[in-house]
Amino acid sequence: MSHDGGAAALCVILRLMDVHVFPPGSISWSGRRFRCALGAGGVVKEKCEGDGATPEGDFPLRLVMYRPDRMERPKTSLSVRALAPDDGWCDDPESPHYNTLVRLPFKDRHEVLWRGDGVYDLIVVIGYNDDPPAPGLGSAIFIHLAKPDYGPTEGCVALGLEGLKSLISDCDEETRLIIRLGQANGQA
Repeated sequence: MSHDGGAAALCVILRLMDVHVFPPGSISWSGRRFRCALGAGGVVKEKCEGDGATPEGDFPLRLVMYRPDRMERPKTSLSVRALAPDDGWCDDPESPHYNTLVRLPFKDRHEVLWRGDGVYDLIVVIGYNDDPPAPGLGSAIFIHLAKPDYGPTEGCVALGLEGLKSLISDCDEETRLIIRLGQANGQA
């Protein structure tokens, strides 16, 4: 076997993990399973801005952001950035900055990432509608912390702090988030 063929085979063997999300609220990877919350609008094939739905598909994990005043830098192989009080995310389809991180104050419609309720204390930015962003197809799709009652999100995937820390500690830049319409049916 040539050196190049061996490297290709090694890449296949080292295929990194996929993270699977199923309605009504299950996330699993590497034999682990956690409860999660999804969008109030369910999982949809065709997402629109403001529909409250979680998009179906296979997505890369782009970036981890965290509140440095509330937790230590998380352990992960993903890119990590500490949040600042002036961080926001543009969710205005009319803005040239749609579906991107922005600095506040910001004139176009946006979400504030430095929130008082704690759900954005730890965020994983999902590579949804970002390469390039298409106006109106949805923005600010994250994995973030769940509310205490695991109430529905506005389209994100949310899980508890220990589950999210465990997830990102197992992920790297090759990890894919796979969100499907069907139920998990007992799959791990």
